[in-house]
Amino acid sequence: MGSQDLSGKVVLRGAIAGQRRDVALGALLGAGHQAGEALVPVVIGAVIDRGVADGDLSGLLLGVVALGVIYLGLSFSFRFGARAGERAAETSAHRLRTRLVSRILAPQDGSPPGRLSGELTNIATLDAKRVGSVCMALVVGISALMGLLVSAVVLVRISALLGLVVLLGTLLLLWLGHLLSKPLEHRSGAEQERAAPAARVAADLVSGLRVLKGIGAEPAAVARYRTTSRHSLAATLRAARAQAWQSGMVLSLTGVFIALVAFIGGRLATAGDISLGELVSAVGLALFLLGPLSQFSWVNAELAQGRASAARIAEVLATDGTTLPGTDPLPPAVQGRLRLRAVSHESLRGVDMDIAAGENVGVVTTDPSDANALLGCLARRFDPDSGAVELDGVPLSTLQPAAIRTAVLVAEHDADLFEGTLLSNVSAAACSADTVERAMVASGADEVARTLHRGAETTVTERGRSLSGGQRQRVALARALAVDAPVLVLHDPATAVDAVTEAKIAAGLREIRAGRTTVVLTTSPALLATTDRVIFIEGGRVLAAGPHGELVSDHLGYRTAVLS
Repeated sequence: MGSQDLSGKVVLRGAIAGQRRDVALGALLGAGHQAGEALVPVVIGAVIDRGVADGDLSGLLLGVVALGVIYLGLSFSFRFGARAGERAAETSAHRLRTRLVSRILAPQDGSPPGRLSGELTNIATLDAKRVGSVCMALVVGISALMGLLVSAVVLVRISALLGLVVLLGTLLLLWLGHLLSKPLEHRSGAEQERAAPAARVAADLVSGLRVLKGIGAEPAAVARYRTTSRHSLAATLRAARAQAWQSGMVLSLTGVFIALVAFIGGRLATAGDISLGELVSAVGLALFLLGPLSQFSWVNAELAQGRASAARIAEVLATDGTTLPGTDPLPPAVQGRLRLRAVSHESLRGVDMDIAAGENVGVVTTDPSDANALLGCLARRFDPDSGAVELDGVPLSTLQPAAIRTAVLVAEHDADLFEGTLLSNVSAAACSADTVERAMVASGADEVARTLHRGAETTVTERGRSLSGGQRQRVALARALAVDAPVLVLHDPATAVDAVTEAKIAAGLREIRAGRTTVVLTTSPALLATTDRVIFIEGGRVLAAGPHGELVSDHLGYRTAVLS
């Protein structure tokens, strides 16, 4: 099935099908529990007829024993049935979260357009949980249905009229409950849509907290969040009112229904058509029916919210990546030759580059959009509108994006660190311990470690906020160097360090990447001076290429870009 065919119904069916065993077990045990609950008033009625009205002591004792056995079964079935249902719900939600994260982090870029991190987090947590809860709702619904069926059978045996009232009344209440759940489904979807921007704004504000404090923008940020939060609160209250209205209406209708059953049973007992024990059983069953029918109200609400959440999940899972998967494997031994042939994409216009294997090349762009487009093409976040990018003569568009990542590492300027130790950040994808040590020396991250109280074992907080900008940049560079990829593309790797450190990084970078293809997008004279040659791009086109010193002397545009 293609991703374009994915819908909320498909997501729901898949969530249930993946846990059919636990759902079936929970439903079976739950049905047994509800059947036992329905039999309790029946046994009590029989005890009254035989043990009290007829004075049959053996019948009284037998009824008491039967009640004990029933309650023992109720305890077992409830405990293990609830466990199976909860396991199905939690496992289903977990698998959905895993699918969502895998889709969002897919090498071909699976993030849906217009959905930022806060919204995606909301979908992967609350929406996934609501869809998983549909499994538990099915268990409860099937169990409640069994309770209703047992009650109807018993009531039919007591009186055909009572059984008919229960069956028809139950079907009517189920239909009305379904109709009443429609507004809740709509408002639940609106609630989630309003909650997502609030989560997104909160995530953005937290990530930029230090910047906001630095420029004194806290009041404006708080006002922005307050406005978004109020909209989310209003949507939540509307959904809560819809749920309260639905539950209240269903409960009122259920009360009327039970009163009708009790009234008919009382009239039949008065007329002598049923015994005293049967009347007690009928009234007890009418009271018991309040539970299953109330559960149907809850089930309808869960299904309504589950459908709304499933539609949002389907939107993410059905998002087509920005690149086609590709089918060809990597060359057996990647040499690292890069070639761009008449590449045009966004601001780039017919760019031609030929970078030999093992060459260290600098790229200078006067427009940041040119750099971003070039980085995206080299990382294959997207394929160029025209032209081709080749690795060892093989077009990247024919290769699997995941395979490309093993050969071409594009280290973005704004790469984040992860929570953990400094060493674990550097060694996250390192090929060997020796490479980690060399990468830390080349990037200056070893100096960062020496300034910390526990050295390389010092814990780094989320996104590296416990480090300064220059320290984060050096650790991120060390992480990229430790991978020892055949092709490494760096984007402004030393903008946050001082001139002395920048010169050390430039020398260390050339030494550690000797014999490996390296492309550095930067305007730093220190880094460009250590490259084999520099390619100058302006207005989306290659205007010049050559050694850094020659371009500084001979090309005014280049000199202005790197020395101004």
